[in-house]
Amino acid sequence: MGLFDMFKKKSEPAAPAGPAPVSAQAAPDTLCAPVSGRVIKMTDVPDPVFSGEVVGKGCAIWPDDETVYAPISGTVAVTMGHAVGITGDDGVEALVHIGVDTVDMEGRGFTGFVKQGDKVVAGQPVIKMSRAAIAEAGHPDCVVLAVSNTAEFADVQLAVDPESTVPAGAAVAKVVR
Repeated sequence: MGLFDMFKKKSEPAAPAGPAPVSAQAAPDTLCAPVSGRVIKMTDVPDPVFSGEVVGKGCAIWPDDETVYAPISGTVAVTMGHAVGITGDDGVEALVHIGVDTVDMEGRGFTGFVKQGDKVVAGQPVIKMSRAAIAEAGHPDCVVLAVSNTAEFADVQLAVDPESTVPAGAAVAKVVR
């Protein structure tokens, strides 16, 4: 049983159409940047749960824009307004979590473009965030990308240098089997 199973909902209304997809460097065991921006190590995320890699290994990105894209191809396992979990076609469970403590916003400032059970491809828009709303709520807006089933793999490693700037869809992390 994966981490996403405990968050599954019975049914959700249809999600609105999103912006155009981006070209993604999708490949087996590769996670693509869910947003454009500056990459940081997971240990540098300003939240002890993420920086302690409790949710899984990965990285985070300080975003340059407000559209969040699927980091892998697969099936949407869970949507939470400020986050989306995707079970990849290769078995990787990717969690994209927007901001720190943004669960407190109860969905305000977020528009989801997918729902549980949807098939997605890497680079497909999944959420639009309002960076202004996140800032107004007093939260950092870093976008966390975690492999929530890290324990099933040998490692999860950065594919780019920390502090580098990447476009959405760029390969940023690699799962080692």
